Amino acid sequence: MAAELSPHLLSEKHRPTLDQALDAIRTRAYWSPHPEHPKAYGEGGAPGSLSAAEGKAAFDAVLHTRLDLDQPGTDGWTGKETSPYGPELGVEYPHADLDVLLPAMRTGMAAWRAAGPDTRALVCLEILARISARTHEFGHAVMHTSGQAFMMAFQAGGPHAQDRGLEAVAYAYAEQIRTPQSADWSKPQGKRDPLQLHKSFTAAPRGISLLIGCNTFPTWNGYPGLFASLATGNPVLVKPHPRAVLPLALTVQLAREVLVEAGFDPNLVALAAERPGEGIAKTLAVRPEIKIIDYTGSTAFGDWLETNARQAQVYTEKAGVNTIVLDSTDNYQGMLANLAFSLSLYSGQMCTTPQNLLIPRDGITTDAGDKTYDEVVDDIAAAVNGLLGDDARANALLGALVNPGVKARLEAAADLGEVALPSREVANPEFPGAVVRTPVVVKLDGTKPDDEEHYLSECFGPVSFAVAVDSTADAVEVLRRTIRDKGAMTVGAYTTSPEVERAVEDVCLEESAQLSLNLTGGVYVNQTAAFSDFHGSGGNPAANAALCDGAFVASRFRMVEVRRQA
Repeated sequence: MAAELSPHLLSEKHRPTLDQALDAIRTRAYWSPHPEHPKAYGEGGAPGSLSAAEGKAAFDAVLHTRLDLDQPGTDGWTGKETSPYGPELGVEYPHADLDVLLPAMRTGMAAWRAAGPDTRALVCLEILARISARTHEFGHAVMHTSGQAFMMAFQAGGPHAQDRGLEAVAYAYAEQIRTPQSADWSKPQGKRDPLQLHKSFTAAPRGISLLIGCNTFPTWNGYPGLFASLATGNPVLVKPHPRAVLPLALTVQLAREVLVEAGFDPNLVALAAERPGEGIAKTLAVRPEIKIIDYTGSTAFGDWLETNARQAQVYTEKAGVNTIVLDSTDNYQGMLANLAFSLSLYSGQMCTTPQNLLIPRDGITTDAGDKTYDEVVDDIAAAVNGLLGDDARANALLGALVNPGVKARLEAAADLGEVALPSREVANPEFPGAVVRTPVVVKLDGTKPDDEEHYLSECFGPVSFAVAVDSTADAVEVLRRTIRDKGAMTVGAYTTSPEVERAVEDVCLEESAQLSLNLTGGVYVNQTAAFSDFHGSGGNPAANAALCDGAFVASRFRMVEVRRQA
């Protein structure tokens, strides 16, 4: 039977989008094919997409059901997800016998490799288009597995995640076509006949790719690795976080449907859901069939993967200590508002949320006059309180704490020093079971060893430290040591001094950290835009890869050459 999605149809539908994506990663200008606004979907919006009501109904319909993916090797069913907002999801997923599933995943590799970079990229774009059409459904799935408030889950788990997936496809495509498919080679030999060879070059995939999903951003952090591996010819086994299976299971379901319609083996993408306490990530990571691993999560397990999964190319995003240097500003109120939002968004449960605010103990200069250390800290606390004073707005920004560990760290932080901003409970009338807390800000002394131990460790969640340092120069040195020893996904600085700006920039260039300077408007240090911003650098301990650059995709395949006598 002929494929329903022929190469011609795929090209007609998606080639313009691929070309625009390739242009966007070259120019770094703003571009996105995935609308951020909920009204862009459904009637009057993107053709074939689910409206808000239809998406909610689709999400509700999958709850308390069995999501059968028709995978080989299914030996039972598992699923114990409970929403951070309280309700049990009740979805059951196939549990796989890996000795059956992994060989089945290799069966379709030859045809997928032979399809070439163009077809693979266009199939990936069709998968992303199917996901985009169900963005409202995915928004609810991400909300009820990550604890993000709905609008953030809709945007970060929907269009922004889809952008990151498409970005990975574009980079993968560009790297694969860098080498021509064939070349005729002729070397002159003087009076003798030239030496002549015909050479062909094929992007050969490494093997099965393992995606180890995270709890907080299952799609945003998952899609780059998934689509980078698939676009470069590798089957992908998706191992979601046990508390955030649904968004990635729906992704696998759609990918398998598209692969079949395009004439390929659906087992090129499969799900590995685990039973409670099973911990199959460690088992999978060292299996010889696994040649690529993408991981987002704790430093301890990321380090373990880098050390022990020696047969695989391992890409990790781990933990870092994100830092902001406060030296001076010509927009004090804008700085306060920007910091308050950055500390509050998703209850600080982002790998990019600032943790340490380095403030000279003699204070900073501002357009509102000189401010002492205590005044700056008090004003930051007041800005957070002003932002989150209304419970409805607080719920919309904070979401829910994703797990009990975050709550425990938040409560323990209050004992580490003088509390400048105490955390408070926020009631969520729609979801009484949600654990919602405002951020805590704790004062620490940068010269005290006990305090240093606290602020030089990641405290994931809505916890920030206002660290008093002797001078801006000392702040810059603390910043350097923090990035070098602990890593950082993001760095920020506020200064009106060209010399300070250069010093901070030099540290970030030398220690390889992404820097944001003097943000006072609607862009925040903990947000990055696909096709333009790099998420992480891969050059400090927080991550060994960046989303997304050529290095993120190039080692997922190898160029294999065949020479023939002409």
